[in-house]
Amino acid sequence: MLEEQLKNKRILVTGGAGFVGSNLVNRLNELGPNISVTVLDNLFTGKLKYINSVERVNFVKGSVTDRNLVQKLVKENDIVFHLAARNIIVSTKDPFEDLNTNVFGTFNILEAARKYETERVVYTSSASVYGNSRYLPINEDDPLNILNPYAASKLSGENYCMAFYETYRLPVTILRYSNVYGYNQSPKNPYCGVVSKFFALIMNEIPPKIHGDGEQTRDFTFVDDAVEATMLAAISPKVEGEVLNVGTGKETSVKQLAKLVIGICGKTFSPGHIDRRDIDNLRRRVLNIEKIRKFLRWIPNTSLEKGLIQTYAWLVNNQHQWNGNKVLDIDLQKKVKVA
Repeated sequence: MLEEQLKNKRILVTGGAGFVGSNLVNRLNELGPNISVTVLDNLFTGKLKYINSVERVNFVKGSVTDRNLVQKLVKENDIVFHLAARNIIVSTKDPFEDLNTNVFGTFNILEAARKYETERVVYTSSASVYGNSRYLPINEDDPLNILNPYAASKLSGENYCMAFYETYRLPVTILRYSNVYGYNQSPKNPYCGVVSKFFALIMNEIPPKIHGDGEQTRDFTFVDDAVEATMLAAISPKVEGEVLNVGTGKETSVKQLAKLVIGICGKTFSPGHIDRRDIDNLRRRVLNIEKIRKFLRWIPNTSLEKGLIQTYAWLVNNQHQWNGNKVLDIDLQKKVKVA
């Protein structure tokens, strides 16, 4: 279905050399040569090496804050996947750049998409906008609770998306990702997520350290599932002007996550604990994914254990990229087993 619906489409992926963006670009390339893909990325955290078929991609180094460049690229494409953003750690350290990229950059995309009548804009937001929700699992229409600059900027982007939809009928869909992990999330990147950080420490014989008591929970989503939901959101008329959760509907504590990662790596040590950080102000998160199941017939296909095993395999096979000159003595076939 995806291959047929996206056939002969010209697609722009902002942030396409980043973690989720590169996985999206690789999946689009797998659909065949009839799809034209352009990537806009400033390579702040992204890496061209993450794009498997880079020779088939029109790569443009630049930022969504460059209004003229955005106008040019949007004009040349039919569909825009807008993933470019400053992440939560960078946003907290530099809230001005967070505002500039996440809000003004999003406005530039929407303004150009309206001008050139883009077929669809898919805006990737974050479950961070929910903050500490009163209700679990969290529905798309539950009250929002903004706890940091990142959440504020992502919600601002959402609001501009809805404003352009309501005012100009711009076909836009908003996805709220929850704790995506998987391939191309390099531990060498200081802004990577907790899954890659835990693996990197444990694979180097260092017990992971948990911020706080470890009872805080998250809804961990494998990147393949997030990418599939993102592509489906670009082709369905049912989700124009809609906000959709992208998660698993399953709640996992950080302490449970650490134990799973330790077991997958074949180790026996216990995680340690250190003080909470300024951004560690969210106690529980698990999303209700009934709406996206109903509208797009999408459900996640990868369990947390399976996703962690596949992430581990990627880290082992690419350890030369993130682990310096050290070669880890790991028997992948022996230690990576699905229970």
